[in-house]
Amino acid sequence: MSRHYSRDPSILSIVDIVEQGSIRVPKVYNDYFNGGADAMITSRDNVDAFTRYKLRPRVLRDVSNADLTTNIFGNKVAGPIGFAPAAAHRLAHPDGELATSRAAAANNIPMGLSSWASESLEDVAAQGKGNPYMMQVTFFKDFVDLSVLGTRLNETRNKFSFPPNMKFPNLKDPDGGEELLDWTAPGLDYDATICWDKSIAWLREQTKMEIWLKGIYTGEDVELAIKHKLDGVIISNHGGRQLDGVPATLDALRECVAKGKGRIPIALDGGIRHGSDIFKAIALGADFCFVGRIPVWGLAYNGEAGVDLAVDLLLRGLKQTMMLCGCRTLKDIKKEHLSVLQPDGILSKL
Repeated sequence: MSRHYSRDPSILSIVDIVEQGSIRVPKVYNDYFNGGADAMITSRDNVDAFTRYKLRPRVLRDVSNADLTTNIFGNKVAGPIGFAPAAAHRLAHPDGELATSRAAAANNIPMGLSSWASESLEDVAAQGKGNPYMMQVTFFKDFVDLSVLGTRLNETRNKFSFPPNMKFPNLKDPDGGEELLDWTAPGLDYDATICWDKSIAWLREQTKMEIWLKGIYTGEDVELAIKHKLDGVIISNHGGRQLDGVPATLDALRECVAKGKGRIPIALDGGIRHGSDIFKAIALGADFCFVGRIPVWGLAYNGEAGVDLAVDLLLRGLKQTMMLCGCRTLKDIKKEHLSVLQPDGILSKL
């Protein structure tokens, strides 16, 4: 591990962390974290998509001193993995996003903070040690994430709501009051008028930071992102939590890479459970990967130490996959390292 926490020898994978974390939080919160939109077809397909691609190891290659490092947001980081924005980490552990941030800092990876974070962006960033941070922006009708929320059946069945003591310090009442917003509150509407020209221009006026667009599925929208001079795109279906029936992010990645590779940084978010999944995403053209549920599961399992363990498992798995496939650096990972099983039973390289 990256640090010296005592480690349960029975926890060997992200799946183990999920299982142990799931029994440590109330069912209503566990269902909230693990649920998806409608029949959850897309949520499951995000994970299953990685099994459709098979590794093609190359042998007798010097893989000594394997190097996972890369750059994002102008920072050198330990590997091509970071934490995607995810709401209300304190539902999983009392330390919430502060613990998540400490684990990100200790491992030198980036962290995205949700608008619906249960800790303030100032307090979260204060845990950092030079690793990069990003902030998700949600547009409300009162004025970028979504124009409307998807239908999540388990939340309806469970009558999900945030506990009374849950606060969202990054979202204050638009009238200037101190009362903090709650997305389960009546009358809170997302802005359905957000669009390329108006919304991106407004963001550019508010910040000098990089602006990445999350929620891209198609090559056409990658082209528009390039046209509007965005700094990067994140291929994401929001964990399958919004519109059921859209492609798995790994499948959408191939179309988006064909339009944008080398023209705009491309990250992927969704379905990653193993270090080999990160390898496959990079082989298909992703420059970086983000995970949203994994740090939450780590929190639920064992707080900061659980998040730290999850990162360690992913980075160790990526390094092992790289070495076994004959890759010493991330730049060595190519689509030729993957194959697909055709309907006729023939295993074909990409």
